Amino acid sequence: MKARTSQLGLSLWSGLYLFGSIAFIALCGIKIGPLYLNEFTVNRAVRDVAAQASVVGSDVDVAAVRSALQKRWDIDYIDQIEPRDIKVVRTAGGLFLSYDYDAEVPLFANIIVVARFADDIPLRAVPGG
Repeated sequence: MKARTSQLGLSLWSGLYLFGSIAFIALCGIKIGPLYLNEFTVNRAVRDVAAQASVVGSDVDVAAVRSALQKRWDIDYIDQIEPRDIKVVRTAGGLFLSYDYDAEVPLFANIIVVARFADDIPLRAVPGG
């Protein structure tokens, strides 16, 4: 019968591999997580501004929309996209606020993670003008 002490625990190399893998996943989460938190903030701000924008027929005050976005982004400290990057798009389905941007963050050394974010958010029309 084998001694029980030779069957317990991790070896040095398997322990280093396990903790190294956990550390790498944690590093990726710590570096990439803020990109997605920033995207959620951008999306929420654009949705709120789209809900409050006054759209009469097919006309929208783009300057007012961008001014409202700039105020929201100054408060929320969003710096990866500018209000001028938000476009008003006319389609058969109506008016949309559209954005498409890339956010990048250095992971380590010369490795960079790039995430692309895009969305089309409908503008609500004001009935009767």
